[in-house]
Amino acid sequence: MKVLYISSRDNPRIKLLAALAANPRERHRHGQTLLDGPHLLDCALDAGVPLLEVCVSMSGRNNTEIAALLARLPVGLEPLCVPDALFERISTVETPTGILARVAIPEVSAAASNAGEGAVVVLDAVQDPGNLGSILRTAVAAGVGTIWLTPGCAQAWAPKVLRAGMGAHFHLSISEQVDVLALLHDYPGKVIATGLSANAEDVYAVDLACPLIWLFGAEGQGVCAPLLARATAIVTIPMAAGVESLNVGAAAAICLFEQARQRRVCGKAQAWGGAKLVGLHEG
Repeated sequence: MKVLYISSRDNPRIKLLAALAANPRERHRHGQTLLDGPHLLDCALDAGVPLLEVCVSMSGRNNTEIAALLARLPVGLEPLCVPDALFERISTVETPTGILARVAIPEVSAAASNAGEGAVVVLDAVQDPGNLGSILRTAVAAGVGTIWLTPGCAQAWAPKVLRAGMGAHFHLSISEQVDVLALLHDYPGKVIATGLSANAEDVYAVDLACPLIWLFGAEGQGVCAPLLARATAIVTIPMAAGVESLNVGAAAAICLFEQARQRRVCGKAQAWGGAKLVGLHEG
């Protein structure tokens, strides 16, 4: 395959990759992000995500897995090939993988009608990239397709979140900086929050088979008071004595898979199966 060799850190294309790797403001300004590593690139290719640029290191080009990915690139997309030291400068990980791609961040407008026959997951100020990516991965596995992030959440398409998501982003409609209260103003369905309150119900005793909107709060403080007040039900997860709380990622997984279980029992579940979860390998 033909590649374009670049060795200067001052090359405009390299400078853009470095800026996207290091700076959330640059990602927001350009509306672009980086997919770092063979797995994410493989998931993107499987999902038909348009690639704006692909960059490979000198040593990475000799890797069998990376060579196979390069062979799958669209006709006319000429990858950049850079020295290993320069690739380290633009990579988003401590141990560079040898390949990364530049892609556009999808622009998605949130709408309450997106709840459809399934669920919407609202994440309120979830700031930890690992937790955010893990929840996105869980949402896809549980058959959820729509995610709303309130202001204060980690940037959904940041490289760390992408790596934690393991390809889930390409199967979701993700809206950021969402005014959730405004969207929920006329929403007629269930809005369920996780939290501790006197009227909280056992999540396993609540009907979750219907279309609904989930509210999951930030680590430590939970769902903010205005959103909690909008919830039509607050649920709690039964735990062994002496355990105060769960990580938000674990709590979301329990709730979403309980909903998926109930929907399967009622015959309302979406078709599951390996083909639906391409790229969501263990890791």
